[in-house]
Order: sequence, then structure tokens, then C-alpha cells
Amino acid sequence: MFRKAHLLFTLLCGGSTAAIMIIMSLFYLRVSEKSLYDNQFRSFQNDISTITASLEQSTSVSMQWLARIETQNGYTIFVIDNGTPFLYNDLHSNIDRHSQLLFSESLDAYNSLFMVENLNSGGNTYSGIHHSEYEFTSPSTDSSFFASLIDIERNNTLSQIIILFPLSSLYASIMPQRILFILIDLGAAIALFVFSWFFTGKLLKPLQENHEKQLRFVAAASHELRTPLSVILASNECCQTASEEERIGFSQTIRVEGKRMNHLIDDMLTLAHSGMNRFHIERKSVELDTLCLNAYEAFEPLCEQKSIELSLHLPDAPLTRCNCDPDRISQVLSILLHNALSYTPENGQIALSLIYHKERKTYFEMVVTDTGIGISDAEKPHIFDHFYRAEKSRSTKGHFGLGLSIAYEIVSGHHGKISVHDNPTGGSIFTVKLPG
Repeated sequence: MFRKAHLLFTLLCGGSTAAIMIIMSLFYLRVSEKSLYDNQFRSFQNDISTITASLEQSTSVSMQWLARIETQNGYTIFVIDNGTPFLYNDLHSNIDRHSQLLFSESLDAYNSLFMVENLNSGGNTYSGIHHSEYEFTSPSTDSSFFASLIDIERNNTLSQIIILFPLSSLYASIMPQRILFILIDLGAAIALFVFSWFFTGKLLKPLQENHEKQLRFVAAASHELRTPLSVILASNECCQTASEEERIGFSQTIRVEGKRMNHLIDDMLTLAHSGMNRFHIERKSVELDTLCLNAYEAFEPLCEQKSIELSLHLPDAPLTRCNCDPDRISQVLSILLHNALSYTPENGQIALSLIYHKERKTYFEMVVTDTGIGISDAEKPHIFDHFYRAEKSRSTKGHFGLGLSIAYEIVSGHHGKISVHDNPTGGSIFTVKLPG
């Protein structure tokens, strides 16, 4: 499922980004080519203006001057004098039948482009020298040209000079730019897809890990629920054939296992609410020393039953109040003390301490220290995971591995921190830090 999602997200992210990049590059390429085209057309117009200025200053057109213009600028020139092709056309080697067809097509294009303008001017003829520049595409060759028609009217005679500039050189300069853009876009698209693959993989990794945790959670919950349920069903079957005294024992077993199941379900619902951001925390101004004292008094009889010494250490100076949920913090203290009581042998020691720090950043620190079996370094990173229990304590009834997970969620909901360290004299030290 995640592999398919990874591929789809990669295609979506990389494809959309690459599409935007290609569209933008094509737009830029279009603007660049348009600018190059306009510059070339303006250069052509400037050349025609220069040629026209030279014609105005001279009384005749020499073939040497026309040949020089063709050679320097790559133009093809055709001259018509009173409707008759000029001698230059016959003497020039570049003027062949194909070229004459081009000139005829350029005249047709000129007439179609400027006929409306001439009609609007009332059919008036121009005196002196007039030139018009335009672009046309040859129907016979499908080639594009810049063309200029220069009309020279002198002494009631009309001479026309047609100048053609092929756009093949312009297109030849544009083609490498297009190829370069294609290669850049292709390389960028490949880089984007590679980046998207790793980027979406990073994004999906927490989701995949969370999904795996949920599967492990469901599997562990099913395993934990199956044990008391099997005991209840077995005890119920035995009640049908048991004596009255045995039924009382089986009923007691069913009651105990039912309470265990109820406790487990409550813990699972608590964690489920925290995972769905529905973990309710009702903050109040609370005296943490009072909560610690209440927890001490609640667990003192239990510790006496196991011959465990329970001590309480509170600051001598009055403390400021803490903005927290008293019920939730009491639940955390109960979880930590119950955990310490479960894994501390007889004649051991458990200490509950409250410390207030006000040096740089004020915060409260609640510490539960025990002299129990301790926690190995390999297990410390996992003890706050759901259903995790150290190997030595897996056979202990009443512990489902959810208590420390709940404590972690409660402390995190208060923007605090919970951690565990080794007790130098043996056992563990759990520390809860809450902002002041």
C-alpha cells in the first residue's frame, strides 16, 4: 500500500512541478524567440532605411552597389523599372527562375497586405521614395522571408526594388536554443522525480511507522485480551459441572479477569484518545506538593504489605502553583509508583521527590526512585512504547505495558518531559519535568 502511495505521490509531486517548470520554460523560450525575431526585423528595417537614404542621395542605382548590399547582408535583390525587370536581374547569377517566382510571390503578398491601405488613401500615388517591410511565407517552398518593397518615383517613372532576407538563418540560430531548453527541461524533470522520490519517501516514513505501530498495537491488544477472555470462558464452562465451592472460586476468577480486561480497555481508550488529539486535559492552578503527598499516602499501605520503604521528599520553602490537570498528574504519579512497587523486591526502597527549579527557566521536577530490578540500556528507548514490557516482567500479571505509555502521553500533553535513568545503587529513576 505504501509503495503504491509512494509511487503515486512521486508522480504527483514530480509531475506537477515538472509540468509547471516546462510551461514556464516554454513561455520564456517563446518570449526569447519573439524578442530575437523582433530584433532581427528591426535590424532589417534599419538596413532598409539606410538603403533608402542612400537612394535618396543618388540619382542612379549602380549594379556594383546592389551586389555589395547583397553580399554584406545576405539579401536577394530584384529590381523592376516601369514594370520591366532591370538589367541587373539578368546579369546577376543568383537570380534564377526559382528566385523570380519568389519575387512574384512577395509582390502578391505585398498587394494583399497593403491593398486596403492604398484603397483607404484614395488610390493616391507616392512621390519620391517609399518603402514597406513585411513578412511573407512562400507558397511554393513554405519558406519564410522578411521582404521590403522600395518604390522610387522620379520624372514620372516608377522603379521598384524588392529585397528579400531568408529567415532560415534566424531559425538556425533558434534551433540550438530549443534543443538546449529541451535538454535542460529533461535533466531538470529527471532531477525533480528523483528528488520527489526521496522527499515523498521521507514524508511517508512517519506514516508508515505509525501504521506499523498501529498494527503492532492491535496485535498486542488482541493477545492481551485473549488471555483473560480464555480464562473467563474456561471458568464459565467449568462452573457447569463444578461443585458449589468450586463455583465460588471460578466466579472469583471470572471477576478478577473481568476487572483486568476492563482496566486494559480503559488504558487502550486513553491512548486512542491521545492519538486522535482528543486527549482531554483540564488545567488548574495546583499545588504539586499536595498531589505528591496524596500519592504517598495512597501507596504507603501497599508498600508496607511488601516490606518496602516509601519516602517522600518535599521542598521546605513554599512552592508556586503549577498550571496542570491535577487528575492527570496524579495518574502519572500513580503509574510511576505502581511500576516501582511492582518491580522492587521486599526490603527495597522507593522515594518520591519534588524539586522546584527557578534558575534560568522555571520548572517542576517530580522524581520516583526505586531499588528494583532496573532497566537495561537496550530497553530504555522502548519502555514508553505501547505494550512494551521488559523480559523479566512479562509473566507479571496486571501489567499490560500501557502504564508508561499513558504517563508519556499525559506529560507530553502538558508540554513536559519524562525520562528514565539508572539508579547508582541499583534500580531506576523516573523523572517528570513540568513547566512552571
